[in-house]
Amino acid sequence: MWPLWSLLLWEALLPITVTGAQVLSKVGDSVLLVAVRPPGFQVREALWRSLWPSEELLATFFRGSLETLYHSRFLGRAQLHSNLSLELGPLESADSGNFSVLMVDTRGQTWTQTLQLKVYDAVPRPVVQVFIAVGGDAQPPKTCQAFLSCWAPNISEITYSWRRETTVDFGMEPHSLFTDGQVLSISLGPGDRGVAYSCIVSNPVSWDLATVTPWESCHHDAAPGKASYKDVLLVVVPVSLLLILVALFSAWHWGPCSGKKKKDVHADRVGPETENPTVQDLP
Repeated sequence: MWPLWSLLLWEALLPITVTGAQVLSKVGDSVLLVAVRPPGFQVREALWRSLWPSEELLATFFRGSLETLYHSRFLGRAQLHSNLSLELGPLESADSGNFSVLMVDTRGQTWTQTLQLKVYDAVPRPVVQVFIAVGGDAQPPKTCQAFLSCWAPNISEITYSWRRETTVDFGMEPHSLFTDGQVLSISLGPGDRGVAYSCIVSNPVSWDLATVTPWESCHHDAAPGKASYKDVLLVVVPVSLLLILVALFSAWHWGPCSGKKKKDVHADRVGPETENPTVQDLP
């Protein structure tokens, strides 16, 4: 154990030079934390540690021997290479944190490098839904106003963007985007029948997309024998209201009448039995 204590003593007593860098990776991948040292710095001893969220010893290099058999959360997932770079993987979401490598050269000079590892979940494929606005008098004929809604699970630092396919101009006007880019407003005409739109979700390490052709959801004219959703509403809503009114009227009408009938029936049954008996004349 004395090599370890000697390295920690070097870090505590001697002046050190600190550098910092950020390394990005995703869950399931492996990452290489590269140990960068000044030119001419001949390493005699080295020590890799996890600083945050917990301080743990990960690997050491002493007298030409590489050692990674330490009981840390990276046990079995850490490998120290001959160039003193540390490989970690497969990564988990809880592996994000700060790491440091302390190196001592043959002259007793020290060099410390700190790195910040950020592990992200891979972005899943998003779900795109098409909502068609109800046409009005102000809307030009044979046009379709649509809203494309894009959604992906709550992945950290996720961004949304849209792309119009089969066209040279891939950009979207800023005023047509809502809720941080999750909703896109578009106006379609007959010439846009085959135009597709893609929603792209991404974070710093991954991306995915989903594509839809919104004109397929535009139903300005119902097909023969089929009713549009507006026609269905015009029939269903009045019928539902009529049924509710009939039910309320029946409850109000039959309630008092049924009570009255029960009272009359009870009187008919009880009446003859409760009449006073006829008194016979005495002789």
